[in-house]
Amino acid sequence: MFQPMVWMTILSFLVTLIFILWRPRGVNEAIPATVGAILILLIGSVSLSDLGQITETISGAAITIIATIVMAIVLESFGFFHWVAEKLAAKARGSGIRLFWYVNLLCFLMTLFFNNDGSILITTPILVMLLNNMGLKNHQKIPYLLSGGLIATASSAPIGVSNIVNLIALKIVHMDLYMHTAMMFVPATLGLLFLAGLLFLRFYKALPRTVPVKISGLTAPAYHPLKTKSSLSLDKERSRFMRNILLFVFAVRISLFVASFVGIPVSVMAVFGSLVLLGWRWFHLKIPPTDMLKKTPWYILVFAFSMYVIIYGLHNIGLTAWLIDFMHPMVSGSLLHASVMMGTLLTILSNLFNNHPALMIGTLTLTNMHLNPLTLKISYLASVIGSDMGALLLPMGTLATLMWMHIIRRGKVKITWWQYVKITLVVIPPATLFTLVVLYYWVSWLF
Repeated sequence: MFQPMVWMTILSFLVTLIFILWRPRGVNEAIPATVGAILILLIGSVSLSDLGQITETISGAAITIIATIVMAIVLESFGFFHWVAEKLAAKARGSGIRLFWYVNLLCFLMTLFFNNDGSILITTPILVMLLNNMGLKNHQKIPYLLSGGLIATASSAPIGVSNIVNLIALKIVHMDLYMHTAMMFVPATLGLLFLAGLLFLRFYKALPRTVPVKISGLTAPAYHPLKTKSSLSLDKERSRFMRNILLFVFAVRISLFVASFVGIPVSVMAVFGSLVLLGWRWFHLKIPPTDMLKKTPWYILVFAFSMYVIIYGLHNIGLTAWLIDFMHPMVSGSLLHASVMMGTLLTILSNLFNNHPALMIGTLTLTNMHLNPLTLKISYLASVIGSDMGALLLPMGTLATLMWMHIIRRGKVKITWWQYVKITLVVIPPATLFTLVVLYYWVSWLF
């Protein structure tokens, strides 16, 4: 008697996923996700009592991500990212090769300091503006933009707080940020360096050897209310101000790990940091916090909640039970098998269904496998690598990549899915496998 419910749930999931990836007429992805969640509730795959458990699971992660996005928006008001772009051009000192490495470093740091979606949404328009102002041709822009987009998205792997799905998964497997970072930062960072090296080798011939040193038109007007009576030049005063903001954001980032270690909700520290930064902006730029009501992407909360309802419905109809039967013999064999097999599974699922539902499905599966604690942890971390790095094989693997494609096309940079896949087919599989193997050796050394 459960057969109709099973097929209706699967059909609802697939139709929802199609509309999320298709987004007809630019419809926000939260809308099809919400409709899908309502269908799942009406079908009966998720009960009303399940909603309380779902809310408890995702609320802290969603609030943390929203708070960090608020911080990113405030920094944009200060002109921080425009300032970074100017420094980027200056640091390159006219070298297109040097610019490539600085672009990737910028994207890595922005994701580390904020999150992958925030990094894509803010740094990509700045890079498009920078490259357009440099007068580069379309084929010369692609190496910088594509490598930056891939690194920005994959950089959510080293620390769990850089991706809302990672945070939700952490809650499910009962792992704190401190433990996640201790086990993941080194292998994921080495994997990112390996990925950047592969991208450099692939793009080496296309990179311009010389680029302009000084770029005009990047300074954000929001900075001008910041005045000083000191004898320092405006540029030095501006640099000092931006450095102080960066130090504050870094302190907030560190506080998230301290909070996780001592048992304080991470979301509390994230909200506190964003409120202080909003007050700082109000004092200097006279911009009240009310603009955040319009600028903050609140739909992320709706999207995360709705997707988890849908995934919980798949869990309730037996999808995770099937995956357990399929994966348990491979995962329980050894830590190396656990790392490579779970990473591969999540890479496949992410590119088929998008990494948001894929990681949720994978994590729910792991928690019901009754694995020993160490195997569970390495399997979870391998799943994160598959959903954050392996998912980049196809543009639809992550929402961040889809947003990246939209932003660069809006910036009049032409790139097709085939151009994208020609690069990722060469660099993503070896980089993902390398990271999974390094994860095994690193965890084996730690424990």
